[in-house]
Amino acid sequence: MIDDLERLRVLITVMTYPHPKQSHDEVVCTAGVTEAGEWVRLYPIDYRYRPWQQQFSKYQWIEVDVLPRGYKKDGRKESREPRLESIRLVGERLSTANRWQARREIIDRLPHRTLQQLMRLHEEEHVSLGVVRPKRVLDLEISPTDRDWEPKYQRIFKQMRLFGDPPLPLRKIPFEFRYVYECGDDEKPRRALITDWELGTLYLKEESRLGNERAAAESVKKKFLGEICRDDKDTRFFMGTVFPHNTWIVVGTFWPPRVSARQRRLF
Repeated sequence: MIDDLERLRVLITVMTYPHPKQSHDEVVCTAGVTEAGEWVRLYPIDYRYRPWQQQFSKYQWIEVDVLPRGYKKDGRKESREPRLESIRLVGERLSTANRWQARREIIDRLPHRTLQQLMRLHEEEHVSLGVVRPKRVLDLEISPTDRDWEPKYQRIFKQMRLFGDPPLPLRKIPFEFRYVYECGDDEKPRRALITDWELGTLYLKEESRLGNERAAAESVKKKFLGEICRDDKDTRFFMGTVFPHNTWIVVGTFWPPRVSARQRRLF
């Protein structure tokens, strides 16, 4: 087993909102880009239960030992099982200075595909992570959903209270948010669920500030549609599949300011 371990250096670009898991307190779907410019999914990571010196940020490099075969029966191309105790932070998170130059130098080199192309790659090669630059973002839909975690997850929290330290509070977001968008090869708009951690934390912050759930959801829409998808932003979606299906969701966003060809040459 130890012989199968591989040491990777990964720039973290994706962290989804935490979710209860029967074999862990909770897990965060985490993904990033290696030094070789390849996507990798690190799962499972109980991020909020990691010691502070292992709590990385988005756009921060880490080093971690992984099993190359992926997590249990997860056959997706990019999936790896991290050895949590091996996580080590490397330097500070990349800044957004100079029109996000440090981040763009990495993200711009990644293949950018349409969703149709990603779906074909999933069928042919089990590809499950990718970058999509939408041709148009039309809307962000808000849909009410269950207010509480499923009973099986509520049982986990009760067991944790009985047999271990109290669990960290984990609110369930009572709405689902979906981008409505089109790629260049689409004949009609698509809808994609958003699971970005930043969306969840923004909702909770706005609910606390405004004291109203619907108003908080509309404030999230204002940010994720009105700001992230503005005409002056070069918006991309980091997209991943819902195992084991060829169903793609938005697991993160990348939204640097647009730059002209002349500005790119200057960089």
